[in-house]
Amino acid sequence: MGVKYNREYRDIVRDLGHAIGQIDNCYEAFEMERADWDALDREEQIEFMRTLADDIFYGLGTEPSIEVGEGKVQYDPSNHIIKVWTESQIVHLVKLI
Repeated sequence: MGVKYNREYRDIVRDLGHAIGQIDNCYEAFEMERADWDALDREEQIEFMRTLADDIFYGLGTEPSIEVGEGKVQYDPSNHIIKVWTESQIVHLVKLI
């Protein structure tokens, strides 16, 4: 199936990484402890989130929703967006077109 988009891929990954970074305990996707995550400098954390965003983007091509830390990421093909949730609240909408 795959996620359909026509925005620049790097912009989608940047926005998705930023949104995923807002999810509590997002670092658990890397099997990290809080202390390990906090020991990284900001640039390293951003790079980790971009890597995770890239993996999630491709995962959403086969799974409609992926859990991350205390939240989830969901592909909405009818509206051409990716929704990033923390518990019951949408944190961010990433536009794909």
